[in-house]
Amino acid sequence: MDKNALTKISLIILFSTITAGCKEEISSKYDWNQLPAIPDPIGFAGSFSGLSNGALIVAGGANFPDGGAPWTGSTKVWHDDIFVLEKEGGQWLRAGKLPAQLGYGVSISWKDALVCIGGSNVAGHHADAFILRYKDKGILIEKLPDLPTTLANSCGVLIGDVVYIAGGQKSASDLVASDNFWSLDLSAPEKGWQILSTWPGSPRMLSVAGTAEGSFYLFSGVALKEGKREYLNDAFRFTPDGGWQVIKDLPAPVVAAPSPAYNLNDNDLLIFGGDDGKLAAQAADLKEKHPGFSRDILNYDVVANNWTVAGQVVASAPVTTPLVVWNDKIVLPGGEVRPATRTPNVLIVSINEAKTE
Repeated sequence: MDKNALTKISLIILFSTITAGCKEEISSKYDWNQLPAIPDPIGFAGSFSGLSNGALIVAGGANFPDGGAPWTGSTKVWHDDIFVLEKEGGQWLRAGKLPAQLGYGVSISWKDALVCIGGSNVAGHHADAFILRYKDKGILIEKLPDLPTTLANSCGVLIGDVVYIAGGQKSASDLVASDNFWSLDLSAPEKGWQILSTWPGSPRMLSVAGTAEGSFYLFSGVALKEGKREYLNDAFRFTPDGGWQVIKDLPAPVVAAPSPAYNLNDNDLLIFGGDDGKLAAQAADLKEKHPGFSRDILNYDVVANNWTVAGQVVASAPVTTPLVVWNDKIVLPGGEVRPATRTPNVLIVSINEAKTE
């Protein structure tokens, strides 16, 4: 039996154990599997990830190379390696380097390229934006206009050829998060970033973006009150012609969940896991005993303006990683499965179109 078959069987067994007692339609709705692990023993959080010329890219991010954590005296290190997976059954290739060691920016797949926006490293937060294109086993890098200011821990999504990004943090020492809302037309980047009106709520970072029917959605995140995190479960919709509108609150915060939300038939937006904040005050004491983040899959019905819990992530749910749609399947590459603990695992899931009751 080959390695991929064994991996799938082990995931099915794990899923059956975890979901015992759950509704049968949840297990039949999601078909979970695992791609080859990112070729790093620790894995990365905050990587850029997306598609170029049909291949999956994972680039940059940060980890604790010795496998430790801040409370063990370990130091976070940012990376610049660019890994490429050409097909599901293939092997990761080292295809190049980012312009700098970088992570915690916004990832956008556009046409044949991965757009990387903002981010941070040991020197601070950055305003850089650039395009990665995979060609002939290598990476081509094209510069885009810089952001209006440095920014990390933002969220964003593509609508047509226009990138929208919202919130974040201008520097690691900021006591208040950002309320920026900017756009860039990738078909005319020379026009630069446009500064748009902000949402009618708290400044925030580590939110989840989404899009459906041409609208931009902003979900959850954390506000900073004198540097201390306040977990948010509010949500907003922006339409280019109508501005911002408050929509129904989420059942729980989904801080740093894979972003953007998955658009199912332009009617439902799915959010996979996230930090609900329930253990935030205890994280420093729990350390390695932290059980991980929420595994709930939340579904927002954009027509009914309503939330439901539509299933669970099969295994440890990663945060601080993008959500990538590859060959009509959802990919969650790497990320953080508990505070300071990275994973090199790459989850992949396909969804049938039957809605959970």
